[in-house]
Amino acid sequence: MSTVLVTGANRGIGLALVSAYADRGDTVIATVRNPDRLHDLATVIESRPDRIEVHRLEVTDAGSIAALAERLAGRPIDVLINNAGTIGPDHQSTADMDYDGWLTTFRINTLAPLAVARALLPNLRLSDRGKILTISSGMGSMSTTNSDHVAYRASKAAVNKEMQCLATDLAEEGIAVAVCHPGWVRTEMGGENADISPEVSATGIQHVVDRLALTRTPVFHVWDGGVLPWCARRSAAVFAGARNVFFVDRRTAATILPSGLAAAPVASIFAAVGAAVD
Repeated sequence: MSTVLVTGANRGIGLALVSAYADRGDTVIATVRNPDRLHDLATVIESRPDRIEVHRLEVTDAGSIAALAERLAGRPIDVLINNAGTIGPDHQSTADMDYDGWLTTFRINTLAPLAVARALLPNLRLSDRGKILTISSGMGSMSTTNSDHVAYRASKAAVNKEMQCLATDLAEEGIAVAVCHPGWVRTEMGGENADISPEVSATGIQHVVDRLALTRTPVFHVWDGGVLPWCARRSAAVFAGARNVFFVDRRTAATILPSGLAAAPVASIFAAVGAAVD
């Protein structure tokens, strides 16, 4: 069994991840901003009290991150899932931007995942299979040209590159790092018209984590087992024949290649990804 730490664990995908890992028999460290307001997490804990522990963590507060690291000192952590996030301010178009809100979005979605990962590296090093997965979004892929939610898209694009760099830096230590698009999920952020439930997304993310290894890092995973390209132009030929590699209007879509690029299917999608990333 593993020890898994999930940030932003009191609702949505985070809550579903806590439940999925606890159901499997893993020990789950669930972090929330306010332990006095657990919402549905309290019910999940009641059914599995021996497998879930709750810790306070404000991901934008350096003191809170340091306090968590101190409380967990000496404990191996096998998996860190950076799930805490925000959709950003109401006004975030190129024509009407809430710049203070944009900065807050970056603090939560981009700066915090690295800060938490760095603080918990001693714990991950105590594991013989340390893994870091950051919940990103296909909206952060450079393969899409949509212009809505600029602050959110930019923060996710930035965290993608950040985690790509972290993966490179930690590879020699045997710690695998990747990002994952969770799908368009029926959460407070995704809305009731989204494609999948948090439980379906969490199960898919769990499978991504299970398969995550140094040979599959850094990769932009999709909850359903597919992958997304870091950028469209460079990936078109490399991903010829692969499924679920482009992102259209919140959903993954099959690749449509220009005439002349339809090469034979890639033998190993992950080998192709490894050759494509910088």
